[in-house]
Amino acid sequence: MNEDLTQLCINTVRVLAADAVQKANSGHPGTPMGTAPIGHVLWSRAMNYNAKNPEWANRDRFILSAGHACMLQYAYLYLTGYDLTLDDIKNFRQLHSKTAGHPEYGLLDGIEITTGPLGQGFANGVGMGIAQKYLAARYNKEGLDLFNYHIYAICSDGDLMEGVSAEAASMAGHLKLGNLVYLYDNNHISIEGDTALAFDEDVAKRFEAYGWHTQSIDDGNDIEGITAAIETAKGVTDKPSLILVRTHIAYGAPDAVNTAESHGAPLGDKEVAATKKNLGFDPDKFFYVPDEVLGFYRKAGAKGADVEKQWNDLFASYKEKYPELAAEYELFSSGKLPEGWKDKLPVFGVNESMATRQASGKTINAIADYFPLMIGGAADLAPSTNTEIKNSKSFEADNYSGKNFHFGIREHAMGSVLNGIAVTKGFTPYGATFLIFSEYMRPPIRLAAIMKLKPMYVYTHDSIGLGEDGTTHQPVEQLASLRSIPNITVIRPGDANETVQAWRVAIEHTGGPVALILSRQKLPVIDQDKYAKAASLEHGAYVLSDAENAQLILIATGSEVSLAMKAQKALQDENISARVVSMPSWELFEKQDAAYKETVFPKSLKKRLAIEAGSPMGWHKYVTDEGDIVGISKFGESAPGDQVMKEYGFSVENVVAKAKALLK
Repeated sequence: MNEDLTQLCINTVRVLAADAVQKANSGHPGTPMGTAPIGHVLWSRAMNYNAKNPEWANRDRFILSAGHACMLQYAYLYLTGYDLTLDDIKNFRQLHSKTAGHPEYGLLDGIEITTGPLGQGFANGVGMGIAQKYLAARYNKEGLDLFNYHIYAICSDGDLMEGVSAEAASMAGHLKLGNLVYLYDNNHISIEGDTALAFDEDVAKRFEAYGWHTQSIDDGNDIEGITAAIETAKGVTDKPSLILVRTHIAYGAPDAVNTAESHGAPLGDKEVAATKKNLGFDPDKFFYVPDEVLGFYRKAGAKGADVEKQWNDLFASYKEKYPELAAEYELFSSGKLPEGWKDKLPVFGVNESMATRQASGKTINAIADYFPLMIGGAADLAPSTNTEIKNSKSFEADNYSGKNFHFGIREHAMGSVLNGIAVTKGFTPYGATFLIFSEYMRPPIRLAAIMKLKPMYVYTHDSIGLGEDGTTHQPVEQLASLRSIPNITVIRPGDANETVQAWRVAIEHTGGPVALILSRQKLPVIDQDKYAKAASLEHGAYVLSDAENAQLILIATGSEVSLAMKAQKALQDENISARVVSMPSWELFEKQDAAYKETVFPKSLKKRLAIEAGSPMGWHKYVTDEGDIVGISKFGESAPGDQVMKEYGFSVENVVAKAKALLK
């Protein structure tokens, strides 16, 4: 390819970005203009991909962690032949457009993960790198390297300032993820002005301290230098790589180059016209793509078809030699579940008493062998969250086949890494911590819900019942907060058998993350043969224990279910009949039809008392105007858990008193 055509290709992307942002009167033109040469190298030289089959298994992954620069990605997806038209580019940031204001997974082929909140894409890539290493360790055989792809990312100063990138970079360095090749768009500009206002660290030294391999490119327009740096990075297999590229924001715009204004606002009609003249384009032509440019990039995008064919032939050979492993990968990557796994689910007897976190751990270990791509762990809390797979080793740099992952005390990165694993087909990833520390994970939880991915969260120590650790560790508002997120399913099981069924439902679930909310303290195992079947948990709420001519309904979740059962008996002793409803999941209940809901909460039975050791917010929907709530509207205290629970009204005496008050 001659130098003139190279420059024409790059400048076409710059002009497309300027035109799209200007037409939308919204967006970030400067960064895509400055990083267009990086994009050119990635899409025309470095990456293996097939524009006509964006999901083939061994493709290289690209992440635009600097999601505000999405016009860069949209331009290259269009030019290289993905399912994107020039009209889609013209419709940038408009209602129902594929070309949203930040890249959105599932909205457009070629978008590997939703980015925008800075730092998330950086950390997601670490999860993708972990997934690749695990796939390679499990499936690659001598001469048959099924999985050897790389994860490329473009990140910005904003990504590197956000704390989640520090957590994830530390993790990646520790794990020696040599499949990560990140390019840092070092343009020295943020929204408020020069980055020196707030960010003057030596980025290269910082990443070297994390255990990364670093290189620096002084000229962001040095195509051959960028190409050589990427090739060098690919050759460093025992360290993740960061390439610092000194770019110039809004490169090509005469007056807007190197200005903060070009970061987050259209250039203006005059500056767009001047930019086109400066780059050799007709200022009166809009969204113009020269034929030779489109032809070049379409050929680049088509090259991947041959690479994929070679991989398909390789996989065919693999199937002949390793039919069981091949069948295993095909099963899980298709989204199907193995036969027989539900038969291994444990059942607990009524004479047992255990914390639901313990029941969860037993369930994980009962089914783990059926899910070879089940990988998970905790934020340095596996002994407390009971999330270790006993017959597996740790996932570490010297053993990428281990299923137990040590996230370290990095809850934020844990959530983001789980998302990166979850977008890799076949995986069942989970991460655990105390419920209170879900607060550190909110950005990736929200993004998982937006993308409808299914990482599973194991949140233990779920209430003031955890006891002596006190207010800082006792969750109050977290349940209500998690339930407020669209597309998430929150399940708070009431005993060991409900916990088993919660895991079943979580594994079978699609369309968003699942949060299992589990107790620290031991709970009695409810006699399901006498009352109901724990499998009814899949309905979200069910009648656990009914009463003839019931006068009110006691509704409870988690550790409060057994309390409701005791209160039912105490009321019965006073000739007051009460129905007990276990309601582990609002979200699952809301999916039921009206007829089922009526069987649980008859409209004729309006006296209802909800019992949950958390914020009462949201419960009014189920207790109606004639009901009440035993909840918590203040923070906890440091004391033994049973004492705190009683102090805050979670006692048989208080529940009975509240119930009787409703009936007066």
